[in-house]
Amino acid sequence: MTSMPRTTFHQLRTLEAVVRLGSITRAAQELHLTQPTVSAQIHELQQALDAVLVEPAGRGIRPTEAAQLLRAAALDMFARWQRFEDELQALHGLERGVLRIAGVTTTEYFIAQWLHRYTTEHPGIDIELAVDNRDAVVRRLREEAIELAVMMMPPEQPPLEGVPLMDNPLVLIAPLDHPWTRLARVPRRMLDGAPLLLREPGSGTRLATEAWLRAQGRQPQIRATLGSNEAIKHAVAAGLGVAFLSRHALADDPARDGVVIVPMAGTPIQRQWMLVWRRDRRLSLAARRFVEHMRAQPPQPPATTPASPAPAPPGDTGQAV
Repeated sequence: MTSMPRTTFHQLRTLEAVVRLGSITRAAQELHLTQPTVSAQIHELQQALDAVLVEPAGRGIRPTEAAQLLRAAALDMFARWQRFEDELQALHGLERGVLRIAGVTTTEYFIAQWLHRYTTEHPGIDIELAVDNRDAVVRRLREEAIELAVMMMPPEQPPLEGVPLMDNPLVLIAPLDHPWTRLARVPRRMLDGAPLLLREPGSGTRLATEAWLRAQGRQPQIRATLGSNEAIKHAVAAGLGVAFLSRHALADDPARDGVVIVPMAGTPIQRQWMLVWRRDRRLSLAARRFVEHMRAQPPQPPATTPASPAPAPPGDTGQAV
């Protein structure tokens, strides 16, 4: 006869968080528990298993090998329980469940519309949505805090599967009165030494911009780093510099944001939005249905008004370099 566990799901969930985060304090914060409660649950586990699970390390703690083994077993149990809940839901149709999904910051302009379409078909599904920069979304995937993610530049690790959703053109924007807006075509060499605004490190838009600049051999002057699309737009409109930004982050008429799309050779930078998930984890029924939903009803790019560059002044050839 298979022996029954001497632990509870709550204890295992606490142990998993402590091992993953390497800290009782951070585990308590994530689980919304007090530190004494977390410490007590770890102590109870150690007594039940007659094994040391954490050791002092400086001012903190270090999980032992036994704790790593227990975490792996707990994750297997959690996955098996998830499969049971999925199968139970499938018996009655997808009436309840939770979709845990994250999107990089630019998705805030459209991801709610996608989720609304999905919940209209599945009104019993609760949504847990996080919107953060690329590095934070990747970390959530690694830590299994989410099942699905929408991003532009998926990482190599953890191994992912995904489906393309829609194009994400990155356009060069400048203030309304910028001299480049009077050219029919702006040569790429004019970026050399130009004041450029970038998103923060870890942003997919920044990674794509830097990769494009390297490929083009261009060396602008990095004037400022800003932490959001809205901050970038306001700074460009104020004349602080030019910037590459997703077309989805701009109004249908960019002039409403106080900017203009610059007709530079080689732009827009063409990228795609991807819906991704971990290849080594089984998706919940709610997540699988969302993937099927997005495949069956691919999102359409938001309506945009194309940029209309002014005629080239006399003597300008508009040649791209």
